[in-house]
Amino acid sequence: MLNETLKTLFNRDLNRLKSEIDAYQSEENIWQISHGITNSAGNLCLHLLGNLNTYIGAILGGTDYVRNRELEFSLKDIPKQELINMIEATIGVVSKTLDQVSNEQMDNEYPILVFEEKTSTEFFLVHLTTHLTYHLGQINYHRRLLDRR
Repeated sequence: MLNETLKTLFNRDLNRLKSEIDAYQSEENIWQISHGITNSAGNLCLHLLGNLNTYIGAILGGTDYVRNRELEFSLKDIPKQELINMIEATIGVVSKTLDQVSNEQMDNEYPILVFEEKTSTEFFLVHLTTHLTYHLGQINYHRRLLDRR
């Protein structure tokens, strides 16, 4: 049951991420920082994708994804369509992986230590949904401030 709820939330919010990136009238604005905004929408998008592909795809799903967190915040000017393609691929990875996570795995300790204390897989996956929505809100606000749609 939780798997289906998580799949629904991740799918909803990753599709919202795709819509937000697509809504930028100017691709240049995806990468702009201004007025005390320290991360561009493009870099927040890359960060979210790196996070989900690592903690869900690689750790739980066994994909060969290797994260370079530094690049998530330093890469610039990736075309809008490429970001959208990356989001769509991540939707697939998250959905496929969550289909494979058992109730027992949900109750068990998450396979790696991420925070100061150990957590269950269930707790960590719920955390990842809130992390996604937090940055999604920042991206929405960034777009409305800098792209003025």
